[in-house]
Amino acid sequence: MAMLRPDGEMQDVSMTRRLALGAMGVGFAAALRPVAASTILTSSEGLETAHIKFPVAGGESPAYVVHPKAAGKHPCILLVSEIFGLHEHILDLARRLGHAGYAAIAPDYFYRAGDPSKTTSMDEIRAIVGKETLDLQLSDSDAAIAWLSKQSYADGARVGVTGYCWGGTVTWMMATHSPPVRAGVAWYGRLKRAANSTDPRPFPIDSIGAMKAPVLGLYGALDKGIPMADVEAMRAALKAAKKKDYEIVIYEDADHGFNADYRPSYNERAAKDGWARMLAWFKKHGV
Repeated sequence: MAMLRPDGEMQDVSMTRRLALGAMGVGFAAALRPVAASTILTSSEGLETAHIKFPVAGGESPAYVVHPKAAGKHPCILLVSEIFGLHEHILDLARRLGHAGYAAIAPDYFYRAGDPSKTTSMDEIRAIVGKETLDLQLSDSDAAIAWLSKQSYADGARVGVTGYCWGGTVTWMMATHSPPVRAGVAWYGRLKRAANSTDPRPFPIDSIGAMKAPVLGLYGALDKGIPMADVEAMRAALKAAKKKDYEIVIYEDADHGFNADYRPSYNERAAKDGWARMLAWFKKHGV
């Protein structure tokens, strides 16, 4: 069976494997099973893939690394996961980036506290994710970029970051923090503290003055967790700060998680358009 990847390339997918994944959710976040029929499975043909560990504060973080087999140095992408951690969907996104010509690293940010992909309890997931403080998020991200940049197949002078949900917020914050990052693409990342939250960390809307790298934000108008009022407030704040090289795109018919093809929230039109915009954004900014 052939399917169209978000980058426009066709891929062959075993129907037997698709049915098995749909029935069992093998490798995908346990909290969001069963896996949807729309799930995209990207081949590793033409790619080098590996599960590695790289040094971080206090230990070693697991990560999934992908790069094209083709010779040469490839631009680098830090891929930041959802709250469900380093599960099959994130590995698939890394392979898609590899097929687009990138060396990608997807760290397991939550390894210190547990594996959120293995539990069905959202309370347990929040507890695990909550232990990855902003300082750790940024430190782990820096360490991942540093490790990848040193590899023989990587061009450490061309670095981008992209992330989803929790990782979308990290993407915005990396734009304030890390000079090696040339550009970021944030998929439905929270922009400001929720009204009922006591979370003390700064959010993107609090940090606009410190932003260095240009960011493309991709949001769904039907997202109940990220109100459009927050998105419009971010737009206004960027404009007020005279931050010109930033863009926010809103998909009117899309919900939170619209790129997550393994979930019912998947919106094929928005996902494909967002992927194309992401690649164009990186190219525009030299990544």
